[in-house]
Amino acid sequence: MIPSTGSKRAVWINSAEQSGDQPAVGLDELNAFEFFDLVYRSLVAILYNFVPGSGHPGGSISSGRIVQSLIFSTMDYDFSDPESPTADLISYAAGHKALGLYGLWALRNEVARIARPELLPAEERFRFRLEDLLGFRRNPVNNTPLFKKFGARPLDGHPTPATPFVKLSTGASGVGDASSTGLALGAMDIYRDDPPRVHMIEGEGGMTPGRVSEAMAGAATMGLKNLFLHLDWNQASIDSNRVCREDGHPGDYVQWDPAEFAYAHDWNVVYVPDGKDFRMVLLAQRRALELMNSGQPTALIYRTVKGWQYGIEGRASHGAGHKFCSANFGTAVAPLLGQAGARLPLCPADAQRCGGTDPVIIEACFWDALQIVRKVLEENRDKIQFLADNLARSRERLQKRGRRPRANAPRLQVLFDPKSVNPRQAPPELALQPGARLTLREALGNALGYLNRLSGGAVLAAAADLMGSTSTSNIGKGFPEGLLDFRTNPDARLFAVGGICEDAIAGVLSGLAAYGWHTGAGSSYGAFMAPLAHIAARLHGIGSQSRRQLLPDYKFHPFFAVCAHAGLKTGEDGPTHADPQPLQLLQENFPKGVMITLTPWEPGELWPLVAAALLARPAVIAPFVTRPVETVPDRAALKFAPATDAVKGLYALRRADPKKKRDGTIVLQESGVAYAFVEQALPLLDKEGFNLNIFYVASAELFDLLPAEERAEIFPEELAREAMGITGFTLPTMYRWIVSEAGRARTLCPFMGGHYLGSGQAAAVLKEAHLDGESQFQAIADYVKSRR
Repeated sequence: MIPSTGSKRAVWINSAEQSGDQPAVGLDELNAFEFFDLVYRSLVAILYNFVPGSGHPGGSISSGRIVQSLIFSTMDYDFSDPESPTADLISYAAGHKALGLYGLWALRNEVARIARPELLPAEERFRFRLEDLLGFRRNPVNNTPLFKKFGARPLDGHPTPATPFVKLSTGASGVGDASSTGLALGAMDIYRDDPPRVHMIEGEGGMTPGRVSEAMAGAATMGLKNLFLHLDWNQASIDSNRVCREDGHPGDYVQWDPAEFAYAHDWNVVYVPDGKDFRMVLLAQRRALELMNSGQPTALIYRTVKGWQYGIEGRASHGAGHKFCSANFGTAVAPLLGQAGARLPLCPADAQRCGGTDPVIIEACFWDALQIVRKVLEENRDKIQFLADNLARSRERLQKRGRRPRANAPRLQVLFDPKSVNPRQAPPELALQPGARLTLREALGNALGYLNRLSGGAVLAAAADLMGSTSTSNIGKGFPEGLLDFRTNPDARLFAVGGICEDAIAGVLSGLAAYGWHTGAGSSYGAFMAPLAHIAARLHGIGSQSRRQLLPDYKFHPFFAVCAHAGLKTGEDGPTHADPQPLQLLQENFPKGVMITLTPWEPGELWPLVAAALLARPAVIAPFVTRPVETVPDRAALKFAPATDAVKGLYALRRADPKKKRDGTIVLQESGVAYAFVEQALPLLDKEGFNLNIFYVASAELFDLLPAEERAEIFPEELAREAMGITGFTLPTMYRWIVSEAGRARTLCPFMGGHYLGSGQAAAVLKEAHLDGESQFQAIADYVKSRR
């Protein structure tokens, strides 16, 4: 029954009642799928048995028929070319089903090897072999003999792009839904009329995080007709066997069912009453493709049973399975053994051979079991020929489509070209003169807007209901006004993701960047963006690094997590918003090259820092920009280094006169305290004749990318030992610059008083924190006195 939720663009279909114009599923096709699923379910049991305590057999089994139908029937892709830019994509948002993904990938490779070997990828690195399963949840340092002999892949516990056909790192609940939405957004913007379809695999438990609702709202609002959610509704999570409301009974977690949830977000719904029935599954997927004409994303809701025919069902099979080589495990794989006329080693008669825990013997028995799987497939070539031929048909369909990027597609690579993006030379329209007044957020928006126009629209931007407030709207200048809607406003560069939704914004942007044709910018208060974007940023970093295992020359595709209204100068909003803590969540908190934070103090530093960060190609760029209007300083009059020196990350605003005794070294960080220093403290210090080194931290990570010799020349260890700091962020963000206990004790930071600060205008909050110019002067004077 279709719920009454008001006017909708979406449609609701019960696949048991409607089949559209699709032909019935043939007997040969049905028999091929049934045989393959038997092998697949047995392989799931084998994988869990030989890597005990690892993986999720139940969900891998309940989603198996859904994914088998996709990869062997529904999707248009080229199995021989996992990197094809025009192919349909599959994305395991439910990353805990990785056991199933790996099993299916290995079996698909076997099907092609046995029945259509010409379809195998030419390069070995793009083949996911049965041998690779020996690396399931194994670390790269694993040294068991067969793992090394076969060069097995070390397979992560949740999917990463180290695996062919996997574009995203997923597994953190709900992030995969948002990042999969980003994949669809990228594909839709590039291919428009016939975009590659993104098929997202999820379970109802994975829909409960708030970021999923946010991402689904964004997908429907933008009209991502190429996004398909395949929902394995088995009602079982780790703790519950009734996640959702169903049949008049309340759910343990939520009081909606997945079909209602999707339809409420204006997604087409294709409901499949029995996800175990291949006929229903295949017809539902074919019917769903017809719904692309509606302009809305589509959710296929399959009612399934977690752990079906495994011997353990429901929540008990979520992250657990049969005991190692138990009789119940033998029962689970008995149908496969009947096909092979064989007996699995190590079960249970051979259990003594294992020696209990010897990893070498266990691996040998694991390999014996995998060879039985191979034998079954080889001896039943006639049963898998249909599936192999379907792989060829899939490639033929893709080739027939002839997908091409639109004529005026964005040119992302321009943004990484030093001939076009020069950190040392701002474009004329971004040049700032001393005395100009603007906000740092405006300078950032202007820089990203310039880059957007330069690249023909490669920057898509969103904000948490703060598009104008954070100057994110400047990114869309030169493009159609309003928000992106592929039905009515496809060339707009600003888009909405469910409203005030920093979490999903970051997730969508990570998927958009991973697709490879865009960068994105998402903006909110730094107090919210830094913590809420952290998971998506981390997964994008993991995905970017792991992709290099498959493509060694791969260069990262970044997105911007804009931490706007940052620091104490947002004081009117109070301590809930004027938060000094966000930088500590991101700065130096990721592997080198993954995250670059930018902490400019004045508008003139924005272009150099943004350009330098883009040329460095991290996975994530996080600029911290303040809200108030500031005056561009006259650096020459102040005897300061030029703003372009900010590209060094840490640079000397002014160095002590080497002809005189040095009175000390001051390290500044954050715009609010830097302006207080320059406008109020510095004149007093100069009046006293203090001979000081004055450094500013514009980006810790850009500094780290400099050669060691240059870093030592800019800021030798001697200066770090003598320095004191002044920061508008937390004290630990200064530890690498201020290394002595005395220097750290003298460093000024917002929490010196041991409490969160109160509300008020910027000057009042800085004064309460003892970070105003007068307080800075007194602290520095005391510091100088202590050194004499």
